[in-house]
Amino acid sequence: MTESQAAHAAMASDPRYRALVQDRARFGWLLTFAICAIYFGYVLLIAFRPDILARPIGQGVTTLGIPVGLGVILAGVALTAICVWRANRHYDPAMQALREEHGA
Repeated sequence: MTESQAAHAAMASDPRYRALVQDRARFGWLLTFAICAIYFGYVLLIAFRPDILARPIGQGVTTLGIPVGLGVILAGVALTAICVWRANRHYDPAMQALREEHGA
């Protein structure tokens, strides 16, 4: 086993590394569930209650479906930004500290 492989094996057996990986995976699944719920909720609304989205906004021709659809897109952007922010603030520094400690 090379020195690099030994360092990676030592880091992989560190309980802090396992906790970090578990926390990152849990957070990723939470964001995945959130965006899927938002997107499929919108699609189901289109499929089963199109009358709600067909309501005009004010006296114009724009319907409620346009801002709600834009909200779905913006929710995806916001969840991506949250993911990046958390990775930059929490996961990346913690991973870098583990790498430095284990020489990986």
